[in-house]
Amino acid sequence: KVPYHRRPVTGKEYMDINALIQRELKKAPHFLTACCETDGTDLAILTTAPRGFKSGDRTTWFVLFHNVAGTGYYLLPVGLEVLVEHRDLHVSHWQLHKVFYNGRYFASTGDLEQEFVAGTLEVVRLKKTQADEVLGSMRPRRPPDSPGPLHFEPQGPRYRVTDNRITFQGWSIAFGMNPNSGPRLFDIRYRGERIVYELSLQEALALYGSNCPGGMSTRYLDGSFGIGRFAYELVRGLDCPYTATYVDRHYLVESDSPKTNQNSLCIFEHDSALPLRRHFSDSQSFYYGGLRKNTLVIRTISTLINYDYIWDFMFHGSGAVEVRVHATGYISTSFLHSQGTDYGNKVGPHTLGTMHLHHMHYKVDLDVGGQLNSLETQDMEYELIKDPWSMQNTIERLYLRRETLEREDEAVFPLDAPMPRYVSFASPNLNKWRHPRSYRIQIVSFAGKHLPTSSSMERSISWGRYQLAVTRRKEEEPTSTSIYNQNDPWTPTVAFADFINNETITNEDLVAWISVGFLHIPHAEDVPNTVTVGNGVGFFLRPYNYFDEDPSVDSPDSIYLSSEQDNRACGVNPLACLPPTASCAPRLPPFRYGGFLNL
Repeated sequence: KVPYHRRPVTGKEYMDINALIQRELKKAPHFLTACCETDGTDLAILTTAPRGFKSGDRTTWFVLFHNVAGTGYYLLPVGLEVLVEHRDLHVSHWQLHKVFYNGRYFASTGDLEQEFVAGTLEVVRLKKTQADEVLGSMRPRRPPDSPGPLHFEPQGPRYRVTDNRITFQGWSIAFGMNPNSGPRLFDIRYRGERIVYELSLQEALALYGSNCPGGMSTRYLDGSFGIGRFAYELVRGLDCPYTATYVDRHYLVESDSPKTNQNSLCIFEHDSALPLRRHFSDSQSFYYGGLRKNTLVIRTISTLINYDYIWDFMFHGSGAVEVRVHATGYISTSFLHSQGTDYGNKVGPHTLGTMHLHHMHYKVDLDVGGQLNSLETQDMEYELIKDPWSMQNTIERLYLRRETLEREDEAVFPLDAPMPRYVSFASPNLNKWRHPRSYRIQIVSFAGKHLPTSSSMERSISWGRYQLAVTRRKEEEPTSTSIYNQNDPWTPTVAFADFINNETITNEDLVAWISVGFLHIPHAEDVPNTVTVGNGVGFFLRPYNYFDEDPSVDSPDSIYLSSEQDNRACGVNPLACLPPTASCAPRLPPFRYGGFLNL
């Protein structure tokens, strides 16, 4: 049984909390007028989490902001934060326990008002601004220019979507969306063989630092809020290519009837404008061979309060799977006071962009050549040997160190420690060249430091200890976390650390648990929004001796040019076919957007 105090906060509970805060703000009318030119009713109220210091607590800091319609309030803190105790099942018993303003703590809003009236309170007087001049406005500052390049398929999509399955040039993928944990894929096959049974996002953590109580105590576990639930309609031509296929997602949360987020997942073939492979020969014989890197992309975007996460799953012609997440949206901020810049950078007149780390966790249930796999590592070493052709000299010879890891305790790689450069799930079956058919896990991440294990809540996010952990697959270990971990991280419903118990992992059904992330120290260029450039992390699943050669050699998009052929002939050079096949402008559907209809 799960204790009731662990439940996520519902919309109705937030409404009751807001009503309580509004009643308490009425006790400080003169202060609010002086500090913020408001009576409090137009202030935005932002939750933090977790909610207390021990199991059973349900006490939350709420941060107040100027709310300007049509722009992000997250950059406009007024310096006022309130601590609300809302554990009791009777709303009438809820209380405001503490008030924080501009570096000082007060017992109540009444005490705050009393000090203001007595003239003993230092007040920072903030002016309310209009939407056009507010810090962080996203309204365009210039009229539209000529349109940029357009992604389109000259002869229509080359992929097929049937119900929740996509097929594309040898790939077959079943896709879905969990309202809590977000996007998930199943039964990923290439050329008829299953490579991955399950590939799913598990959790997204955002952990903050600040000298204000709301910021310093925030450790958002976004699965508790709803990563999939808050994946809204995608904007055609911006979030995804205009001609992408858009799919509705349905979910049941806090309601007796299902809700639909229309067009909230997109599928498209992407031309990366980069060769997948190529070679120009200027020696012996003259020829050119190459292949464009065209990739199938499955994308959805979640808006978790201020941040927007772009989740991508990409399938390459080489048999590789690429998983990537970008962070954008508004930064979360605190009111700048005293030594605030020890925790970030000043990004506005009274706004501190608070440092934080993003950390995402994925489950990858690989089935490489069948369910039974082993974990192999390979890396480089140097050995000092006598030069075989000149024995009086020595040479540092590079050699390959191979190892098969036999137990789970060997197969966990701490976040801040180096790991072998090649880590592979290996099948007992061999390829043509007598090597185990394998898939390599290649992680691309620059994560911040994990929460110290001495922290009372660390076990709830103990998956973050590792950049990679490999365990035996168990039906009783379906996820690395729980939606109940957010509001009781001190006694976690699921503790990933318990999954690692030194069982054998040789010729077993294995799961890779992968963590990626980055440290973000906000700066001036994060206003109005954090940009995706440089803020993307992820991992690859790459064939490693799985095939006998690169499978992309069978691609119909391959190009081969020689000095002895007519390269303008459409029959031998597909690129020569483009002028007639792509000479007309694409027929685009009319632009529509209904993302605000379901809020």
